[in-house]
Amino acid sequence: MTEDSRTIRAVINRAGGPIDDPDSLIGAEVPSPTAPTGRDLLVGVRAVSVNPVDVKVRASGNRAHKDRILGWDASGTVLAAGNETTLFRPGDEIFYAGSIDRSGSYASRQLVDERIVGTKPTNLTHAEAAALPLTAITAWEALFDKLRLTGETTGTLLVLGAAGGVGSIVIQLAKALTGVTVIATASRPESRAWVAQLGADVVVDHTAPDVARSILKAAPGGVDFVFTAQSKGRVPLFTKVVRPFGQIVAIDDERDLDFYALKDKAISWHWEFMFARPRHGWNLEAQHDLLTRVSKLIDAGRIRTTLAQTFAPLNATSLREAHALVETGHVAGKIVVAEHA
Repeated sequence: MTEDSRTIRAVINRAGGPIDDPDSLIGAEVPSPTAPTGRDLLVGVRAVSVNPVDVKVRASGNRAHKDRILGWDASGTVLAAGNETTLFRPGDEIFYAGSIDRSGSYASRQLVDERIVGTKPTNLTHAEAAALPLTAITAWEALFDKLRLTGETTGTLLVLGAAGGVGSIVIQLAKALTGVTVIATASRPESRAWVAQLGADVVVDHTAPDVARSILKAAPGGVDFVFTAQSKGRVPLFTKVVRPFGQIVAIDDERDLDFYALKDKAISWHWEFMFARPRHGWNLEAQHDLLTRVSKLIDAGRIRTTLAQTFAPLNATSLREAHALVETGHVAGKIVVAEHA
């Protein structure tokens, strides 16, 4: 597949449903993005990661059967900058999660607002960097914007779904930047080993019948904070293990939750959605600022990439394999598709 100034290489989604549908992900040439204007950057994409949101959007349906480019995590190089940009210039290496309302990163070039972009950590490859933005933004906002943790915060943080992409960053940020004790949940031996390596103080099996007892053994007075990527059916557990006036932040899409059951302990519930800022144009540079801080933490060796597996090259076949793996729900860390292995 060739590319000139008028076209780019991309992987398009034309139909919802299973990944084995021939129209789910297709390699194609599409019109090149226009020259960047305003605060936009034109990026040469070098690597992307595949998140549950990619799988969800692809599978949820595309009733109009219009070609769309998915992907909300990337690392690459600035090719051109809009006339109002102040943060980046051509040649800069960057990483970002983009906006769910714009064309995605499954393409050789992409337009993205510089205010939601960070400088790529200097000691990471593009594949290692692409594993980070969406999960780091989610984890940062959950811990510091929602739960309001600080360097002086102590107590206990329970992380449900700790081996997943976001949980893997939550553990690291909590240990690097706060004084909390982290209780992580994981069921498979490899997942338990993964979260322990990331710094979890205690690891419990969330599938065990005595999970509440194991959590309370580590936090006899009840946990102070909860991060959950697995809220379905968990409210009874929360009522047992969270202390009065404790706080919970959730990132999943479970709708049928009995929030009233939390009132007896005056437990607070927060939602975290990292696309809220770009979707609503609210305080965009806060996303740039937090990615910059994450990049510095990486370069200082205080946290590390959560890359678990890389597929290459960056084409429809590799992305199909990555989607199929993420759909199993048994991935520790992040799956990345890169230009080169």
